[in-house]
Amino acid sequence: MSTWAVCNQKGGVGKTTTAISIASLLAEKGRKTLLIDLDPHASASVYLVGREDDANAGVMRWFSAELDGSAASLPAAAFAAACEETKQPDLSLARATPALAALERRAAGREGFGRVLTTAIARLGARFDDVIIDCPPTLGLLMINALAAAQQVLIPVQTEHLALEGLARMSRTLEMVERSQRRAIPRIVIPTLFDRRTRASLLALERLREEYASVLWPEPVPIDTRLRDAARAGLPPPLYDPAGRAVGVYRRLVDRLIGAAEAGATEAAPQPTADRYGIVAAGSPAAASTRCSLAAAGARS
Repeated sequence: MSTWAVCNQKGGVGKTTTAISIASLLAEKGRKTLLIDLDPHASASVYLVGREDDANAGVMRWFSAELDGSAASLPAAAFAAACEETKQPDLSLARATPALAALERRAAGREGFGRVLTTAIARLGARFDDVIIDCPPTLGLLMINALAAAQQVLIPVQTEHLALEGLARMSRTLEMVERSQRRAIPRIVIPTLFDRRTRASLLALERLREEYASVLWPEPVPIDTRLRDAARAGLPPPLYDPAGRAVGVYRRLVDRLIGAAEAGATEAAPQPTADRYGIVAAGSPAAASTRCSLAAAGARS
């Protein structure tokens, strides 16, 4: 089983869209995929299956079992009961509820709460091939659980200045967790909401290529109104618009993630014009294209 956490400590960067798109594309390939929504706002859950009145539904069942001391005695089927089917075959969801927002307070002073999600995923056994975790945008118990469970972290970053500051905070958080867990946490930074027409977006992408070269996915996810249309329809973007521009970028990313996982690696496979981490090499056509676009953008922002 491969487990990826989709994280950023800044909201509005395309995190939930990225998580849903990647999960959908994995399922499209016939891989049994579980999307775990850890964000108390429950955006991914509402998107895929609608609202839920039961405060203890979905992932809250796993945390509630830890709170009342019953987790160790629960059968695997009880953990699987937190997962529900979506409209897409092979894609299941462990939904979030607003009750997750109070978890930090309820678990204060209790030991073992940083690995509740790790235990739950392990208890699911062979039911799933892949797990995608949609994290909340704040550092706390829920994000720590996601980072502890993940084999790799995917960090969507909007191509604008303030989002880059959020990426710096996320990087510091990962370094802190790595020291605590005494293991490296591989990561891929995914540029999102890219608008080639604006100088601000082009400058942000260029800065990403300079400062995060070793972990940057080379293709930015463009602004695409079809993503909003998909959300309105309640369908994952790959189902709503399989040939969409943004979906195409996610599709190529998923192909690399699967290839790396099957090869026993954790970084994306190399590209012809990129180094082994997938960053577009200096002097490559893609990097040159960005510089040309910057010149053409002029004073637009």
